[in-house]
Amino acid sequence: MDSKILQGIIKNQRKYNILKELFRKSIHICSAFVPLILYYYYWPTIILLIAAAILYTITQLLMLNGLDVFFFSKIINLASRKRDENKFVLGPLTLVFGILFAALFLPFKSAMVGIFALSFGDGFASLFGKLFGKITIPGARGKTVAGSMACFLAVYISTFATTSNCFISLLIAFIAMSIEVLPLADFDNLIIPLIIGSSYYFLSTCLPF
Repeated sequence: MDSKILQGIIKNQRKYNILKELFRKSIHICSAFVPLILYYYYWPTIILLIAAAILYTITQLLMLNGLDVFFFSKIINLASRKRDENKFVLGPLTLVFGILFAALFLPFKSAMVGIFALSFGDGFASLFGKLFGKITIPGARGKTVAGSMACFLAVYISTFATTSNCFISLLIAFIAMSIEVLPLADFDNLIIPLIIGSSYYFLSTCLPF
């Protein structure tokens, strides 16, 4: 095969992967609206999150059995990565449960910090890693320095905007970056909001400022 054609195929594939990642993470980042809805409609939002988890699970099971479920199948296929083909895709489910558990088990402000860390920190880490990540982190399964820096900044800004505490925001951003860099696959969606929200609650309670 001609080298120019091969380079063109690789370039087009990279563009396709970036567009797919943009679509995936736009859904991820939109979860930042959940705390606002929770503030005004707590239990209806909890019920909707549970319903979304159930609907997604049923849709995935039907798809694995070869059935097309209206537009849900198209959305899931658009958001799925190569590694997710012909598998039960856990990402959206762990995202919903991470938000749900944070909302149920943490005070509202702590849950908000945790959900924002998941929405913005994990979301922008993936996007910046795909777009600008050239230096990978050893043992992190492809995670990049650019992605980790994006996570740190996004979590710092979102936490400071929520708490107005510079020192705690720096600590929370460091913890979030440390978790995000771990090779946790889709389970980071579940772990980040709970650990970050709990860390904020502990720090805001124990520190004298």
